[in-house]
Amino acid sequence: MKQIFTLLVAVLALQHYTLAQRNCGTTEYQMMLEQQDPSIINQREEIEQFTRDFIVNNQEGERNVIRIPVVVHVVYNTTQENISDAQIQSQITVLNADFRKLNADVANTPSAFFGLAGDAQIEFCLASVDPNGNATNGILRVPTSTTSFSTSGNAMKSSSTGGSSAWNSSRYLNMWVCDISGSILGYAQFPGGSASTDGVVIDYLYFGTTGTATAPFNKGRTATHEVGHWLNLFHIWGDDGTGCTGSDQVSDTPNAGGPNSGCPAFPRVTCSNGPNGDMFMNYMDYTDDACMFMFSNAQITRMRALFATGGARASLLTSNGCGAPTPVLCGAITNLASSSITQTGATISWAAVTGATGYVLQYRPASSTVWTTVNVATTSFAITGLTAGTAYNVQVQSVCSAGNGSFAAINFTTTSATTSCTDTFESNNTTGTAKTIAVNTNITARIGSSTDLDWFRFSNTSAARNIRIDLTGLPADYDVRLYNPSGTQVGISQNGGTTSEVITFNTTITGTWRIQVYGYQGAFNSTLCYTLRASTSASAFREGTETPEVELNSTSSASDVVIANVFPNPTNGKLNVILEASDAQNAQLRICDITGRTVLQHNAACTSGSNTIILDMESLPNGYYLLVIDNGNASSTMRVVKN
Repeated sequence: MKQIFTLLVAVLALQHYTLAQRNCGTTEYQMMLEQQDPSIINQREEIEQFTRDFIVNNQEGERNVIRIPVVVHVVYNTTQENISDAQIQSQITVLNADFRKLNADVANTPSAFFGLAGDAQIEFCLASVDPNGNATNGILRVPTSTTSFSTSGNAMKSSSTGGSSAWNSSRYLNMWVCDISGSILGYAQFPGGSASTDGVVIDYLYFGTTGTATAPFNKGRTATHEVGHWLNLFHIWGDDGTGCTGSDQVSDTPNAGGPNSGCPAFPRVTCSNGPNGDMFMNYMDYTDDACMFMFSNAQITRMRALFATGGARASLLTSNGCGAPTPVLCGAITNLASSSITQTGATISWAAVTGATGYVLQYRPASSTVWTTVNVATTSFAITGLTAGTAYNVQVQSVCSAGNGSFAAINFTTTSATTSCTDTFESNNTTGTAKTIAVNTNITARIGSSTDLDWFRFSNTSAARNIRIDLTGLPADYDVRLYNPSGTQVGISQNGGTTSEVITFNTTITGTWRIQVYGYQGAFNSTLCYTLRASTSASAFREGTETPEVELNSTSSASDVVIANVFPNPTNGKLNVILEASDAQNAQLRICDITGRTVLQHNAACTSGSNTIILDMESLPNGYYLLVIDNGNASSTMRVVKN
C-alpha cells in the first residue's frame, strides 16, 4: 500500500513538473474586476496619472528603505498544502534578496542590461504585530473543504467562502497560499481595487524554495513577479499578445513580442528591439525562476511612486506590522444574542474577543436600576431565577490584561406564566386570507408549525398615515415584513434570536396595508404566542422610538418627496431607500459623512407615490452617515449606519 501511495505522489509531482510555461493570472483577474466594478477603471487611471507625475517630477533624492509587513494565509485542504513555516520564511528571504538586488544570480545579467538593474530598497517581514496590536508570527493556517480555488471568485480571500479574510490591506501585504485550479502559478491585485481582496495569491507548489516548491518555478520568483504586479508593474510585453504595440509604461525595458519562457539565449530580438533584444531576465517576464534576476531602475521608480505622499500604498509606511506588540484594550463585544428564553431563564451568547481573558455579564429587570454581575470565562451564560413575563436588560464586556472593553447591550422578555395561548386569527396563511386587526392595539397570535405564516391587514388614514410595526414577546426567531396597498414589500425586520422586531414607515400613501409574520428558517412554537402591534400616527415615527415625533430635519411643500423608510439600517452594503413623492419629480439623494462631506450621490426620477432606490455603500468605511433627499423645494434627512 505504501508503494502505491508513493507512486501516486510521484505521478502528481510529474504532472506539475510538466508545467513548463509560467502562467500568471493577474491581467485576466484585473479585467474581471473592472467588468464587475467599472469604478476601478477610474481609480486605476488616477493612480497612473499620479505615477506619471511622480516620474516627471521625481525629487526623491536619497531613498529610505520601505519595510512592508506580510501576513501569509495558508488555506489548505490536504496536509501537503499546509506548507511549513520554513518554506514560508524561504519565500520572504527571496523577496528581500530580489527587491534589494542582493540575489547572487543578478551577476548573470547581460552587460547590456547590467547597468539598468537596480535596488528597489523595499524589504518584507512576516508580521510581528496583528491588527489588534497582539504578537503574531504573520502566518495564518486555515483548513478548508475546497479542493482548489479559481482566480475568478476570490473565495480563498474570505472566511465565509472557505478561505481566510484579509487583514487591513492598508497596513499589510496579504499573501494567500492555496491550490489554484488550472495552470495558474499565481496572480495579484493591482493598486486601486477592493481592500477586502487586495494582495497576492500563489499556488502552494510555487511558493518559496523548499518543501512543495516545484521546478522550474522553485526559486521563489513567482511571488517576486506577483508582488511586482501588486506594486503596479506590468508584464514587459505590455499584454498585447505578440502585437508589439503594448507598453509596460516603463522607459528602460525594451518592448517585447510576447512572453518568453524557459531560459532564452541572449540576445533574443523581437519587435525590432535589437541589438540587445528582450530583457527576458526581468522578473516581469515569463521565464523560469532560474533565469529571471532583475528589476530595472525605471520599474523601481514606478513602484516607489506608490509610497510617495498621496500614493496608493503610502499608508503601509506607517504600519506597525513589523514592530513590537503594544498592549491594547479589549475589542468590542459582537454577535450578542439571547436564546432559550423561558419563564425563569435565558441564555446569552456572544462572539469571542481576541485577547480576552474573560467577560463580565450584568443583567437586571428593565424597571430596576440594580445590576446583577457575573464573571464568565466562556462566551455564553445561562441566566436563571428570572420572573415570568418580565423585560430584562443585559450588558456584556470583555476583560483583557490591558483593560476592559466597552459594554454591549441586549434586551429580552421572559415568557408569560401562561404556557399556551389561543390563536383566534387562523387560518391566515396567505395574503388573500389576511385577518383585519385594529391599529394601536396589541394582538396575540401563534406560529404553530414550520410552514405556518401569519398575514394581517390594517388601514391608515390621511389623518394618521405614518406606520410603525412592533413584534414582541417572541417565543422563537420570528421576523416581520410590511407590504403597501399595491402589494409591494416596503419594510422588513430580521433581528436574530428572540430579539423584538420593529419597522417604521413614514408615508403619504393611505389604504389597506398587509403584515406578514413568519419563522426564520421554519422556527415556530406550537403553544406560545407573540405580540403584534400596528401603530399609526399623524407625526413621523423615528427609528428606535415607540412614540411618533416631528421630523425636525425636513421641510415640505406642495411638491413633496420624503424618506418613507430605509432598510436594512445598519447596512453592510446595499441600502434600500423608499421615497414617497406627491407627484412625478426629480430628487437628489446624498450620503454625507460626519463632517458634512458628500461621499455618495444619486439622482432619481421619482414617480407619484412609492419609489425604491438602492444605494451601494459597500465601498464606504464603517461608521455613521446622514442620508439627505432634496427635490429643490423640500429636503429630508435620516441617520444611517454602515458596518
